[in-house]
Amino acid sequence: MKLKRIIPLLLFITVCFNIAAQVTPEQQYQKLQRELATGWNTWDTRSVLTQVLLPYGAAIELNLTDDEGNRINTFRIGGQPQMHPESHAYDGSYTDVSLEWKGHKLRVQSASEGLNNVILITPLEGNRKNGRLVIVPKSLWQRANKIVMENDKFSIAPYGFNIKIPVTTQGLFIEGNEKEIKISVDEPVAICCGQDMTIREAQKYIEKKGNAFVKQNKEKYKKDYELYNAMQSVLAWDNIYDPSIRKVITPVSRNWNVNWSHHPEFGGFVLFCWDTYFAGMMLATDNKELAYANVVEITNSITEMGFIPNFYSGNDLKSRDRSQPPVGSLAVWTIYEKYKEKWLLELLYDKLLTWNRWWDQNRNIDGLLCWGSTPYEKVTYHARESGGINELYCAALESGLDNSPMYDTIKYDRKRHMMLLNDVGLSSLYIMDCDYLANIAKVLGKNEEEKELHERRRKYRDNLQTLWDEAKGLYYNRYTDTGLFNPRISPTHFYPLLAKAPSQEQAARMINEHLLNPEEFWGEWVIPATPRNDPAFKDNIYWRGRIWAPLNLLVYLGLRNYDFKEARQSLAEKSRNLLLKSWASDRLVFENYNATNGQGDDTTRSDKFYHWGALLGFIGLIEDGYFMNK
Repeated sequence: MKLKRIIPLLLFITVCFNIAAQVTPEQQYQKLQRELATGWNTWDTRSVLTQVLLPYGAAIELNLTDDEGNRINTFRIGGQPQMHPESHAYDGSYTDVSLEWKGHKLRVQSASEGLNNVILITPLEGNRKNGRLVIVPKSLWQRANKIVMENDKFSIAPYGFNIKIPVTTQGLFIEGNEKEIKISVDEPVAICCGQDMTIREAQKYIEKKGNAFVKQNKEKYKKDYELYNAMQSVLAWDNIYDPSIRKVITPVSRNWNVNWSHHPEFGGFVLFCWDTYFAGMMLATDNKELAYANVVEITNSITEMGFIPNFYSGNDLKSRDRSQPPVGSLAVWTIYEKYKEKWLLELLYDKLLTWNRWWDQNRNIDGLLCWGSTPYEKVTYHARESGGINELYCAALESGLDNSPMYDTIKYDRKRHMMLLNDVGLSSLYIMDCDYLANIAKVLGKNEEEKELHERRRKYRDNLQTLWDEAKGLYYNRYTDTGLFNPRISPTHFYPLLAKAPSQEQAARMINEHLLNPEEFWGEWVIPATPRNDPAFKDNIYWRGRIWAPLNLLVYLGLRNYDFKEARQSLAEKSRNLLLKSWASDRLVFENYNATNGQGDDTTRSDKFYHWGALLGFIGLIEDGYFMNK
């Protein structure tokens, strides 16, 4: 064969090989998830004292008993018993948590590498005597492991793999049987997987691992270390593996997960829409893989109607009547801006665009958006699919501000499935969504869709100006049936800053006359979800008067679009102080906070370890250049 014929043939073969070898975004994501779901970690949502080895599902569950025969086998931060979380590496290579139960005070640390894992239990000052640690080796989630017990030691061998992990225990051994080992916690205990150590060797190993983890983060984040520490810790402790979807995810709180469980044997999970996108942004500070995992999983939960649901849980349970604030493209774009991996955009763009179009087609009255709840044929027949659908209640849930006084007396149109209220916050977030989605379309070469998004952004931005009240210097929600403004406001009325809708002069009035006004939103602890001069502020219940970190973040991001350096820095500093108030004393990160005294635990409706509370610290990390550089 002549050379001039061979060369084209070789080129053709090379092209065919390259096409065949191309990895799709879906395949890249599946690979990412497989790599995440490996090693020892606190994967089981039911207890942070259960160490699980993935992908094999082998577990070492820690229980406690007292001298009266009481026994406890589940430990979750923010519940009972009292837990005091410290460091937790995302990959489980180091964890540190203390607990108090019926007078027993213990510190539980772990350090893992590959198949090896060392768990150290140390009695703390004031520890009640005669407590027992019960070590329970088991297989979780119907996965198969051969576990052989022998007095104070055992071995774990995953079926189908050439792996056998010997496990020894060190401490005051009491008794053992074919299911568990009991050891006194009057003195330190060490559980050594894959390697045999003395107590002293285990202590030195743990100390070395812990010091290295803390030192690395302190050197990187310097004066912002505790902001990072609070944010990273709550995210890492809330990070789990859910066997029903076979994915690593970071739900808002383990307590919420268990309460939503449809199968107690599997633990349970629930992902909320904007909560999970914000988690992805925080995780992107230093963990690309977990950031991707969370924004992908919540985006992939898109409903048959074409929107990302308010919530998504096991057994395909999701809110098929309502969505939540459209912050998905904000999260995806800012994560892309940091890591510049185009495949993430390729994977999620179509779903985000579908969601964007859905708002325009299903929540539009007179050219601006309204919150709503659309009826649908039930899918799972779960109890959470009943009650409030196509009513004001579920429309308020779509806003994410569930019981905000802004929506107390709003009329609801059951035929159009919407509140009769053009919402400043929603319309502004939607304009922002168009902006970021247009950026994504441009990167992907979707020229026609980029034009479509720019045109939709222009139309809504023009219409948003009709909500401006020149006399009061603020944008207001408007009743669609009367055309009058609703006088009740919240931090969402500053969201036009995100849409870049107001002029610098208008923005200055919004900030000076309202945000910085101590009779409305400013003060030592900010920003209350209800202004201080609204009668509902005194309710101090959920979205009525309390401070919510996502509102602070969105207002802060809006300020970044304008020349308000002093206000922006002050908001970052006040947010920092609020987070560190409870983090420094109790290592807790609350779902919401009291706007008068900065407390988070003064009400039952504030989860004690809810990851979006750490957005208060994330603001400071953004301000100091660790994320989203301008």
